Amino acid sequence: MSSTSNVVNFSNPVYRRRQWVNKLMLVLSGVTLTFGLFWLFWIILTLLVKGSEALSFSLLTQPTPPPGGEGGLLNAILGSFMMAAVGTVIGTPIGILAGTYLAEYGQRGWLAPATRFLNDVLLSAPSIIIGLFIYAIYVSQVGHYSGWAGAFALAILVIPVVVRSTDNMLSLVPNTLREAASALGCPKWRIIMFICYRAARSGIVTGVLLAIARISGETAPLLFTALNNQFMSLNMNAPLANLPVVIFQYAASPFEDWNRLAWAGAVMITLLVLGINIAARSLFRK
Repeated sequence: MSSTSNVVNFSNPVYRRRQWVNKLMLVLSGVTLTFGLFWLFWIILTLLVKGSEALSFSLLTQPTPPPGGEGGLLNAILGSFMMAAVGTVIGTPIGILAGTYLAEYGQRGWLAPATRFLNDVLLSAPSIIIGLFIYAIYVSQVGHYSGWAGAFALAILVIPVVVRSTDNMLSLVPNTLREAASALGCPKWRIIMFICYRAARSGIVTGVLLAIARISGETAPLLFTALNNQFMSLNMNAPLANLPVVIFQYAASPFEDWNRLAWAGAVMITLLVLGINIAARSLFRK
């Protein structure tokens, strides 16, 4: 074989056509990337410019005001925190246990593939469907809106995210670790608890954080479950104020002071979700 057989023939029309196609696709990819980032940064910049005017310490110390009054978002922040916390506490164990079954016990049979399919459907389902579901089975039965109903709706949104992340992370654990533990006489439950969970801990925590980030800004399910409360209340068995619904109502109101509070609340949720996503990415990278 001659020494020139591996030399690329730049005059070859096939090679030149591939070069032009490659350059064209790089340009198109760069244009679409720039287009998407432009709108993203525009949205963030608009939130910061309009929301920074209303950011103050009173947002964290005063409840939502009547039209024309002075106030903040304390009751909405506390209500959102309470419902998100309860929803996470309810949904996380269910999601982890379901994901564990899929990864550790669902290698055979039809149940695991069917569960994964239904979980993917639930993961992509509009959140307003979840709100209507909780309204039909809980709110309409008890006869009133409540923080518990909102927490149940958020828990349903948490479950599929945690199931997917737990299933994927446990599936990445090498089988050699399980086999080594089994060879030493370790039972299955102990292998899962002390080997698989430890190996996949950062990925599972990342999934929980991403689920919290998702439910932090959900508005539609809370409109049908928790609704809102103008006053300070910590009663989970009554309508409860929450930040997404307050933003929705105040942004659509004709009062300028409520509009400013809506922008401030939008900035707070954006920064919260951004911080949670950064923390989740950092854990996943580790």
